[in-house]
Amino acid sequence: MADGEVVNGSADNQEVAPSGKKSGRASLLDSGEDFEMLEDVEEDVDDDLPPLEDAGGGKKKNNPAKEAIKLDAVAPSAEPEEWLDVLGNGQLRKKVLEPGAGPDSRPQRGQNVTIHLKTSLTNGTVVEELPDLSFTLGDGDVLQGLDLTVQLMEMGEKALIEAGAKYMYGALGSSTPAVPPDADLILEVQLLSAEDAPDLELMPPPERISLANRKRERGNVHYQRADYAFAVNSYGIALQITEACSKVDISQQEEEDLLDMKVRCLNNMAAAQLKLDHYEAALRSCVSVLAHQPDNVKAVFRKGKVLALQGEYAEAIKTLKGALKLEPSNKTIHAELSKLVKKHSEQKGAEQAMYKKMLGNPSNASVQKHRAKSSWSLSWKWLFGATAVAIGGVALSVVIAARN
Repeated sequence: MADGEVVNGSADNQEVAPSGKKSGRASLLDSGEDFEMLEDVEEDVDDDLPPLEDAGGGKKKNNPAKEAIKLDAVAPSAEPEEWLDVLGNGQLRKKVLEPGAGPDSRPQRGQNVTIHLKTSLTNGTVVEELPDLSFTLGDGDVLQGLDLTVQLMEMGEKALIEAGAKYMYGALGSSTPAVPPDADLILEVQLLSAEDAPDLELMPPPERISLANRKRERGNVHYQRADYAFAVNSYGIALQITEACSKVDISQQEEEDLLDMKVRCLNNMAAAQLKLDHYEAALRSCVSVLAHQPDNVKAVFRKGKVLALQGEYAEAIKTLKGALKLEPSNKTIHAELSKLVKKHSEQKGAEQAMYKKMLGNPSNASVQKHRAKSSWSLSWKWLFGATAVAIGGVALSVVIAARN
C-alpha cells in the first residue's frame, strides 16, 4: 500500500480551503491526504472507510452540483450598489463595489484566474484573507459559491458576495479557516487576472503529475465532505490530465508515475461512484485499474462489492476470495466475505423453499407413492391366497365325491 494514504473522513471536519494555488503559501491542496488505504480495523464494517467501504453505508446529502445553473443566462452586468441574485433563490447574491473593464473582460470556464479574497462571518468577523488566490475556473477547485460568482465578474471588478452556507462550508463547517456549521458568509472579491490554462500536451511531465495530484486531492476534499458528485468531477479532470498526449520528451519513470496517478484517481473515483450507487460506472473504474494492476487489492475488493450489490453473489465471493489471497490478514475483507457468504446461503435457502412450494413436497409425495404401492401389493397377495383356498376346497370336494 502506498505511503501517505489516509482513510475517509476528516475528524475535525477540515476543509482544505477554497483554493488551488496561492503565491507565497503552500498549496491548499498539498494535504498529502489520500483515502485509498486498506484498513484492517474499521469503525463499522457496514459503513466503513474507503477504499473498503460499504457502498450503501452513510446518509447521502443532497448534491449541490445539481443546483448549479448555466451562468450565461444571467444578466450581462450588474450596476454598482445593486444586488444580483445569482441563482434566483436568494442564497447567493453579488453586488458590484467597483466596476471592472466591461462584460467582454469576464473570465471563461477553464481559465486560470487570480483573485483577492476576504472572507467574513455575517457578524463581521474576518476568518480568512488571501491576497492572490489562484484556481481554474469551473473545475471545482474552490467552494461553489465563489466559483459561480467569479464567472460573473469583470476584470478588475471588486464585488461583495453574500453566500448561503449550502454554497460554502455547509453543515460541517470548517476548522481551517474557522467557520461554524451552517454559517452564511460574506466574501469581498477582486478579480486580478485571467489567463488560458497551459497546453497539457506541451506541459513537462512533472508539472502534469503535480497538476493531476492537486485535482485528485481536491476530489478527496469533496469526498470527505460527502459531496460525491463533485468528487467524481475532480477525479475525472485529474484522469484527463494523466491521459493527455505528450509532445515533449518523457522518461520511463515519468510514464510510470503518470500511470500510478491514473490508478489512484480511478480507485478514488470508484469509491465516490459507489457512494452515488453508480454501480456500472464503479465497475468500469475497477476494471480499468485491474487492466493496469491486476493485483491491486483495492480495486479487487471494490469489484467484489459492486458484484454483490448487483446480486452476483457467487462471482462476488470468488472475487473477494481473490482479494483475501492478496491480503490474508485484512479484517475488512474477512468481514465482508463472511457477511456475503452468509447472505448467499440465506438466498439459496429461500430459493429452495420457494421451489418446494411451487412443485410440492417431493419427500411427502414419495412416501405416499410408496404407501399406495404397498397397499396395492397387499391386496394382490390377499386375493391370490383366497383363490388358492377356494381351489383347494373344490379339489377336496371332488376327491371325497369320487371315493363315495
